[in-house]
Amino acid sequence: MRSPDFPPFEPMDILRNPTEFVQRVSPALTGEERTQLSNLYALRAELLVGLGAGKRAILDLGVAVTLSPDEKLAQRRQELETTFTSSQSLDKVPTTIITGFLGAGKTTLLNHILSEHHGKRIAIIENEFGEVGIDDSLLQLKSSVMEENVIEMNNGCICCTVRGDLITGLKKLHKQTAGKGKPLDAILIETTGLADPAPVAQTFFADDFVQSKMRLDGILTVVDAKHCMEHLREEKPDGVVNEAVEQVAFADRILLNKTDLVTAEYLDEVESNLRAISKNSLIRRTQDSKVDLDFIIGIQAFSLDNVLEQVNENFLQENGHGDSHGEGHEEGHVEHGHAHGHADDCDGCDSDAHGHGGARTTMTHTHDYRITSVGIQTDREVRKEELDNFLGWLMRVKGPDLYRSKGVLAVQGMPRKFVFQAVHMQFGSDQKDLWKEGEKRCCKLVFIGKNLDRKELNAKFEEALL
Repeated sequence: MRSPDFPPFEPMDILRNPTEFVQRVSPALTGEERTQLSNLYALRAELLVGLGAGKRAILDLGVAVTLSPDEKLAQRRQELETTFTSSQSLDKVPTTIITGFLGAGKTTLLNHILSEHHGKRIAIIENEFGEVGIDDSLLQLKSSVMEENVIEMNNGCICCTVRGDLITGLKKLHKQTAGKGKPLDAILIETTGLADPAPVAQTFFADDFVQSKMRLDGILTVVDAKHCMEHLREEKPDGVVNEAVEQVAFADRILLNKTDLVTAEYLDEVESNLRAISKNSLIRRTQDSKVDLDFIIGIQAFSLDNVLEQVNENFLQENGHGDSHGEGHEEGHVEHGHAHGHADDCDGCDSDAHGHGGARTTMTHTHDYRITSVGIQTDREVRKEELDNFLGWLMRVKGPDLYRSKGVLAVQGMPRKFVFQAVHMQFGSDQKDLWKEGEKRCCKLVFIGKNLDRKELNAKFEEALL
């Protein structure tokens, strides 16, 4: 006989909305009932897989694991999710945002793509505020005009100008190409030399249609090796962020172009400064913007699997000092083209970068001190509820100032690595690889943005730790 305190429900709630149903009745269930209900959802998930309803099967398996934590069920859910995500991703057109200052070589890069026989069908979008850069002589080689402002080149590539809303332009482009039975291999979006790439990136998280047909593959910044440093050093009025630094901070890949115009020593200095701003970005040195398309297309920089690999391999290069508790910190400054470590004892460098209980914080400054990179690492686990509070605070309060943030976390009671990434307030997360036997469970986070207070970030994250 059910307790009168047992919450009322309709029988169809069990199948119609399992997540909400389980949240409502779970506290009143006995252990045996939880196991039985978990088995029911696991069985239904397998039936749904057979019917091709992979997305719903993943949901039911997630509910089954919530009711009765089981490693085999969790692993099965992960396998389904990987398969489903991969198949969905294959159907989406990878889209790259290309940014960089005027004269850096973006137009040269695009002209190469439009004229070379690389065997890929690529659409290049120039936004309405971008430079009018596509070479007129190339456009005269067009094979056909698909529609006003949309030109198909002899090599199969598409060149179009978006007048107005980017989402509308992307929808129109998809309709034109898909309708002709000529699917695209990739889309490249050129931004103006002064553009902040964030609003373009957020398009791929904010619109359901764009999200279903296209995926943000990465952000490429083209840098002029000869004039880069003067852009990075440029003084801005109070409250104004240096756009060149901002573009480097957002980048997943950087083309360090026009390398033939500077000495090898100066080139090393420029690259050092770029790495100080965005240590996880891959940098390729080029002349005349000539680069393999594989460096630009299909990089999956916004894949959570890629975040997991990045953070684990590239996070927090040791340089500096520690103490018996394993704490330490690293603060690199970039000023007037010279980089140095904390041991150089900079004037005005606040060296209190230690977290508590084994956590450490790193911070990298650029010449524009409003844009910084902050890293946090600790061997302690986080509590799920407090982690939700921290991430909610991060997006709500710090989101406008956060260019990119990502992390791999060990959550109490969770056998898998919790991986997240965000662009400003657009946030994505998932449980990924299992923590291996003998692998140290730890938390690693990195934030890139303006006006970041590392003490505040560290203190807030500290509240979520066990």
